Amino acid sequence: MPFLLNSHNVFNYLVEHNLGNNLEPALIKIELVAAKNFNLLVTFPDSRKLLIKQERHNYSGQAAGELFGEWRIKDFLQEFSELNYLCQFFPDVLHFDRENSIIVHKYLDEYQNLADFYQKENRFNSEIAIAITTILATIHHSTFNRQDYQEFFSAKHDNLSPAHVPNWIRSIEQIGPEIFGIVPADGLKFFKLYQRYESLGQAMRELADAFHPCCLTHNDLKLNNILLHTNWEQENLNIVRLIDWESSAWGDPAFDLGTLIASYLQIWLSSLVISKSLTIEESLRLAMTPLEQLQPSIAALTSAYFCNFPDILEHRPNFLLQVVQFAGLALIQRIQAMIQYQKSFGNQGICMLQVAKSLLCRPEQSLATVFGTAATELTQF
Repeated sequence: MPFLLNSHNVFNYLVEHNLGNNLEPALIKIELVAAKNFNLLVTFPDSRKLLIKQERHNYSGQAAGELFGEWRIKDFLQEFSELNYLCQFFPDVLHFDRENSIIVHKYLDEYQNLADFYQKENRFNSEIAIAITTILATIHHSTFNRQDYQEFFSAKHDNLSPAHVPNWIRSIEQIGPEIFGIVPADGLKFFKLYQRYESLGQAMRELADAFHPCCLTHNDLKLNNILLHTNWEQENLNIVRLIDWESSAWGDPAFDLGTLIASYLQIWLSSLVISKSLTIEESLRLAMTPLEQLQPSIAALTSAYFCNFPDILEHRPNFLLQVVQFAGLALIQRIQAMIQYQKSFGNQGICMLQVAKSLLCRPEQSLATVFGTAATELTQF
């Protein structure tokens, strides 16, 4: 059985691995942080903070091995020293214990979760969006079509199975009778609707075939995986960091950008006014956070991406349309998460599915809806 971390043994663990010091344990503050993994925040008397994460184990004492993906990024940047300038955009990983699925980060106390910031402030500054995709495009561009980098991730894969988009798409097509014992009755509505829309399934299959791995990708670029500096409005600061690289892999950059755009669209979709007396179109129009409020940020982040990675359009002229389609795919993945964790698929989910269907099946017609501007304005710089 693996060693299981808790608030009583974490200090000794840190000392054993040369991450602590000889202070009395009573002087150390230890806090449990709610998250998918078991997370502890340790604060030392000198205000230094460490975030210790351990993957949860099943009844057999096995973990999925996802935290290896985060450590692999550090290993990658160390092996290819020409990429050292990218370190400032990643988490600061100090230690990885593969046997016990434990990773230790330097806690970025001066940063805040971007999803929380947007929820509290309800303002969506284009400067923040531009900072995010400037980093994302830099990572994609710096690793684009490099055979040696690709071989690193292939060799270091070590039988782990990070989310692979084509396999995920095909899995949703292979729905068997066992689903009735897994998915709640409310969630079955989604699969009925999905199977009813033949054009949606066709668009998903075509997107799976078009998936083109060519650079390092995050693969889970949601707003709660982005940190914003608390003093982000000051100049000369690295205002954004991208965290939780557990699903990182050699992947398709369009999926990363599409997932990011979908995260902004979810702010709109999660604020819908839902009522039996309202049509889907009326609910979308009456959202508490209207799409028009988000469009400037979505357009700015997309334009900034192409400004920092213009070569992608030469290699893939239809890249923007695929980004829109991947945004639709990310919304469907969000619906799946709602069904899995919240055990529900209500009117909000139906609205989300309708938007996802439009993005996947009619990407060209969806451009103006998503960005609030013509596609040519996004790719001119």
